[in-house]
Amino acid sequence: MAFGGVVTLRGDREPTGAPSGTAKGDGSIRADEIRRQLQLVLESPDFDTTERNRRFLAYVVEESLAGRSDRIKAYTIAVEVFGRDASFDPQSDPIVRVEAGQLRRALERFYLASGRNDAIHIAIPKGGYAPQFRRNMAASLAAPEGLPVSSTGTFERGRSRLVTVAAACGLVIAATVAVWGYLGRADQPIQPDLPRLLVQRFDDISEPGHSTSIAEGFTQEVIGQIAKFRDIVVISAGPDGNPLTPIPPGAPNSPRYVLAGLVDVDDQKVRLQARLMSRADGAVLWANSYSEDLSVSHLIEIEHDIANQVATALAQPYGAISQAEASRPMVSIPEDWAAYACTLSYYSYRLSLDPATHSRVRECLKEAVARSPTYATAWGLLSQIYIDELRFRFAPDPQDGAASVDRALAAARKAVALDPINIRGLQAEMLALYFAGEMDAAIDVGKQALSINPNDTELMGEVGFRMALAGDWEAGCALVAEARQRNPGPAGYYEAALSLCAYIRGDLKQASTLIRKAPLANNPQYHLIAAVIYGETGDPAGAAEIDWIRQKAPHLYGEAEVRKELAFRIGRQQDVDRFVKSLVKAGLPAAN
Repeated sequence: MAFGGVVTLRGDREPTGAPSGTAKGDGSIRADEIRRQLQLVLESPDFDTTERNRRFLAYVVEESLAGRSDRIKAYTIAVEVFGRDASFDPQSDPIVRVEAGQLRRALERFYLASGRNDAIHIAIPKGGYAPQFRRNMAASLAAPEGLPVSSTGTFERGRSRLVTVAAACGLVIAATVAVWGYLGRADQPIQPDLPRLLVQRFDDISEPGHSTSIAEGFTQEVIGQIAKFRDIVVISAGPDGNPLTPIPPGAPNSPRYVLAGLVDVDDQKVRLQARLMSRADGAVLWANSYSEDLSVSHLIEIEHDIANQVATALAQPYGAISQAEASRPMVSIPEDWAAYACTLSYYSYRLSLDPATHSRVRECLKEAVARSPTYATAWGLLSQIYIDELRFRFAPDPQDGAASVDRALAAARKAVALDPINIRGLQAEMLALYFAGEMDAAIDVGKQALSINPNDTELMGEVGFRMALAGDWEAGCALVAEARQRNPGPAGYYEAALSLCAYIRGDLKQASTLIRKAPLANNPQYHLIAAVIYGETGDPAGAAEIDWIRQKAPHLYGEAEVRKELAFRIGRQQDVDRFVKSLVKAGLPAAN
């Protein structure tokens, strides 16, 4: 198998049959390797967490290595790490759960950034506090020229652990070099080499095998839901498991991935086991199991619900197929793949919303549409890059002139004209209309796009945030929360949005917790939101946020300036007034 497995160690002892001092996944992991990785994490400036959480991590790792995983409970952590007394009650005091969530997020951010190519990855899975250790098999391979090597995450039963996709997508920014390299070498437009997925008929393993039609129903429903994602080409398989129209393996339009599944039905439950494989070598890139109770749902509803979950896990912008694409081992980047790689680099940029990354991705997408002028997704993402020049005040390309909503809207409408149901194009049109002041029309476009593909959580989060800022906080925030739950991608963006949601409903403790988790240190809007929240809570950190704004975003320093900025993006005057009052409490100079 091409990618590392997850193992849980019990000290220097091993699972049955493993040599002493190692743990078996797809590769063995020694205790001394884990300790070195622990020290690397703890000493890294990119491991952005509190000293208490550093002690938390060191404690659970050492307890696990000492063979005491069964002692890693909320009570022992509270007493031995946090200094609570023997009367501590984990049911009434949630400190360990809260700190564990912050620690998980800090580890995720670390492995999305400087730790992405570390040989060992440490995680604290949800539902417990015992650590897991995974060997990053890709880190041991030589990186192909022009594209750094990345790791592909593994997936747990139930909710897929797709967060590592962000790290893989982040590495694709190197593809911009390839895009610049192929410009000018050919006169004919290049069609982007989108990933192709061969969906085999799901096998019925029920006893006595009377559910063949149900398995076929699952197959067709999954095909239909994945096909709504326009950057994946779905190919149906015949009875022999190969494409209905024969395509030789290795041909330019040959499927790179295969989706297969097993369906089991009895009197009470419907179960689906699905797996995504590399067609080249059969490596399993993703797998998950789904189960629904027949006693509470109709079969058609079950098929639809499970198919939605499969489509989201595989095909969304931060899904398993994008992750696999970002990890493809290539000696050089083919010209027809480079345009698609630019779209992956956009999603990497979305994780940090960093101005330097913005300019690189903008150039990549501009070159992509120049060489692939009918590629609707690239036009839609280029429009969103232009929009960020307006909403985040990122510097535009000097050759383009000043930031322009008209430029963003033109690119969005080009995308929609090329493909009227392209979600990235419709999402871009929504954002362009919103920042042109046409908020109601924008939200109508967003809802229309969401009706086309309700499984696109990247779209869902943006529609929800626009609805909330326009004044429908309850419905909008619910959509953002669902997107955050289902999408492993731009967690910082969602957390910043949800911190505002908590602020609006008066939950200032939750608002403070969420904004502290958002890793958007170079984005001025993040600092503005943080100042709003800290100002209202009386946190001294609010003054530091105002000082950051004074130095790095002077266009936001002052009540008159902020009112103008807020009116640009917020629909209700009462919300603008409320935010300004909180900012003045944080130290923003008030109007005379």
